Amino acid sequence: MPNKSELLEKISTKSIVIGIVGLGYVGLPLGLEFAEKHIKTIGFDVDEKKIPILMEGKTYIKHLPAERIKKAVDSGYFSATTDFSKLPEVDAILIAVPTPLDEHREPDMKYIVSSVDKIKKYLRKGQLVTLESTTYPGTTRELMLPEFENALIFQSKMKAEISQASGNDDSFEMTEEKLVAGEDFFLAYSPEREDPNNPNFNTATIPKVVGGITPSCLEIAQAIYDLVIVKTVPVSSPEVAEATKLLENIYRSINIALVNELKMVFDKMGIDVWEVINAAKTKPFGFNAFYPGPGLGGHCIPIDPFYLTWKAREFEINTKFIELAGEINTFQPYYVVNKAMEALNENEKSLNGSKVLLMGAAYKKNVDDMRESPSLKLIEILREKGAEVDYNDPYIPTLPKTRKYNFKMDSVELTAENIAKYDLVLLSTDHDDYKEHLDLIHKNAKVILDTRNMFDGYKVFKG
Repeated sequence: MPNKSELLEKISTKSIVIGIVGLGYVGLPLGLEFAEKHIKTIGFDVDEKKIPILMEGKTYIKHLPAERIKKAVDSGYFSATTDFSKLPEVDAILIAVPTPLDEHREPDMKYIVSSVDKIKKYLRKGQLVTLESTTYPGTTRELMLPEFENALIFQSKMKAEISQASGNDDSFEMTEEKLVAGEDFFLAYSPEREDPNNPNFNTATIPKVVGGITPSCLEIAQAIYDLVIVKTVPVSSPEVAEATKLLENIYRSINIALVNELKMVFDKMGIDVWEVINAAKTKPFGFNAFYPGPGLGGHCIPIDPFYLTWKAREFEINTKFIELAGEINTFQPYYVVNKAMEALNENEKSLNGSKVLLMGAAYKKNVDDMRESPSLKLIEILREKGAEVDYNDPYIPTLPKTRKYNFKMDSVELTAENIAKYDLVLLSTDHDDYKEHLDLIHKNAKVILDTRNMFDGYKVFKG
């Protein structure tokens, strides 16, 4: 197979060119890893605002330093563009686009579909395409494979239509040639495992699962990821790789739901769930600690389990554990607001008309990532209950517009005077930056509701 041997030769000599479709929290770090290994990398994104930022050596993701991007750009090994007609210049196309839920909590595949539509216009023989976005088992084989197999026919038809529209009378012979996966092109699935700002792991040091449509597809994909990833984990099919990612996130979702439920039960019993967890985790086997919070955030855990729930319906199976976990975790912001009402009530205040300072807007500590942040839901519910809400977040000076929310709020400075203005301070995200302010907040706040146990040792309400 000449296409396979030629691509393997490019990989072995590091003359391969990598294309990254989607320059967000997954795609951009991955692209930088390749560039830093002196492998030419072109990033593609539909967001025109991102391109000049990157090409000027700046960053729009806080935990990715601008110096790293500038170094990659200046080296000549990394560039970014919105021009997808450059796709034929690359040898491997790695897709890292969002896979959210729609308003009915079903998979929203529009970003994958849009990427496939763009790629099939330019797909050529000898290229690898890998999907990294979390999705339901079967996406790579059922949604992507047929489109790419017919790419040459699609391109031929498109050229004929353009020729006809331009008034060119020359006869245009349409091709009926189909591409064959594993021979003409290569297709694989390799789920992202990003954990933004994790001090112990990064893109290159997290083992990567890879599944190919054919053995040759797997061999090519594994060889490419071996260039930058500490360890690749080959599996027998894309479906196994797709299911692996879902299992990882469902495992976390269900266990977080368990401790969230126990939090509510133990609270009624007068038992501190945090103390219970800290005691339980001293067992050196058979227990992994998970912690409660104000709800689930990030792109993965609140969303990904429902991709399997949706797919399971095709097989007439009800995913009861997944759906129950989703219900419990989705309820947590409402539980926190109820605790806020109880805390204020003890100070003879009602939530309606109270001033609330929300500490932390990001979905997890020490990042500027707002995706599915429970803090946004808390703001919505608190406002619906008649509260006046402000927020502080050292990583997010202004709340950005999201798919669901557009609050147009700026972060309030944490000063003694400002803190004293509020009837309630509600800690939602436990940024490390807050550690140096705990005494200040505790001294000046009228009421504190802590959903993350950050004020451990202080006399506060826990949610």
